[in-house]
Amino acid sequence: MNAFIVFILLFSFLEGCTAADAEERLFNKLFQGYNKLIRPVVNNSEILRVEFGLSISQLINVDEKNQIMTTNVWMKHQWTDYKLRWDPAEYDGINILRIPSEMLWLPDIVLYNNADGNYEVTLMTKALVYPEGNVYWLPPAIYKSSCKINVRYFPFDEQQCIMKFGSWTYDGYLIDLVAMDEDVDLEDYWESGEWDIIASPGTKHTIQYPCCKEIYTDITFNFVIRRKPLFYTVNLIIPCVLISFLTVLVFYLPSDCGEKITLCISVLLALTVFLLLIAEIIPPTSLLIPLIGRYLLFTMVLVTASIVITVIVLNIHYRSPTTHDMPNWVKRIFLEILPPLLYMRRPEQVDECSDEKRRESMELKEFMLHEVEKKRQNSDVGMFENLNCSGYTVHAISDERLSAGQDSSMSGAKSFKQELKQAAESVRFIADHLRNEVEYDSVTEDWKYVAMVIDRIFLWIFLISVICGSGGIILSAPLIFVPYTPQQ
Repeated sequence: MNAFIVFILLFSFLEGCTAADAEERLFNKLFQGYNKLIRPVVNNSEILRVEFGLSISQLINVDEKNQIMTTNVWMKHQWTDYKLRWDPAEYDGINILRIPSEMLWLPDIVLYNNADGNYEVTLMTKALVYPEGNVYWLPPAIYKSSCKINVRYFPFDEQQCIMKFGSWTYDGYLIDLVAMDEDVDLEDYWESGEWDIIASPGTKHTIQYPCCKEIYTDITFNFVIRRKPLFYTVNLIIPCVLISFLTVLVFYLPSDCGEKITLCISVLLALTVFLLLIAEIIPPTSLLIPLIGRYLLFTMVLVTASIVITVIVLNIHYRSPTTHDMPNWVKRIFLEILPPLLYMRRPEQVDECSDEKRRESMELKEFMLHEVEKKRQNSDVGMFENLNCSGYTVHAISDERLSAGQDSSMSGAKSFKQELKQAAESVRFIADHLRNEVEYDSVTEDWKYVAMVIDRIFLWIFLISVICGSGGIILSAPLIFVPYTPQQ
């Protein structure tokens, strides 16, 4: 039994040595006299067919400000090298060789629209060589390619970024570059959190540059990517819309609170912060204004207009009869015509005096009667009988009544007459003063009501403007309601 186990182990060892020797012999045979600097064709006029494809594993970043797309890709190369052919039967059935790519002739395919200076592959992986001479090379690379960003409908935008690959030195008469697949291979793609790849077709182009008479071929992969707008909707669009609606509340805020201008300026500063934030994201281009930028400018214009209108409304609110006269057309328009149209109803003014003024009238009447009774017990105080609370009306004192007073008491007629006149004049002065105060308050309240009517007018105007402007600008993006299916 032990002898049998030893025999099996010895046989396996000899077989492994034989296989290793066969691979070494094959390797020495293939690279004896092999020159990696010479194009592997039998005839120098022959065109070498090189198949090229791209497999993307990750869309790392799309830098809108610097207009650069960063991708992690695998570059698929396949060509036939007639010098690397062998018969597997002569080499213990070896059907594949893994050879360092530094030892082989390689097509110098580079990324034409590179943005960071690394045009070629940096990691030289091994290549797979088959008995028919087919060479398959799959090096990985992280490329930063230039991409023209269109921010017209940011953040509801769709971009088209290209990756243009071609040989740097071999023209179309030496290498025929052929696309391996119709689209970029997404089998190992790691989904991006910000972008969806809609399509990625590969197209072959044949171009003759002005510098040279030869033609050059390239394969261009056109990445059609669409932004996922959820992040920007929650963190940018919704706050801007809510802040813009605060502009409407400025006209609903009472003028007496003293915070209307403060609210306007606070909204303006908040919008300025958002505008500076957008300026850090989008590329500094003067060709067009992004959608969110247009919306912020529209809102800032509304806020600026609201500040101007609020200043005018406050000026009207604090007007008084001593500084301004109210024209008749203002009374007609703002006190009679517009309030019913705006569903505003002014409380009816009560002609009756308030309890406080009625009480003041009674106290004044009692005081005057008491003063007169001190001078003359039987005097006629009928002149106070028609005192009313609204105007304190005083009847004129007739000469006959004064004469009767003189006849009834000759001892203090002159002094009593003088004091009685002074008392009447005092009452008349108080009555005139209270009447003027009532008229003053009435005109002041009219100015305040005019300011309230103007506030209500612009409340509706700004509300309609904010709703229509927000909907018109944000919904103008053509792709906002267009469904799509990412490339599988």
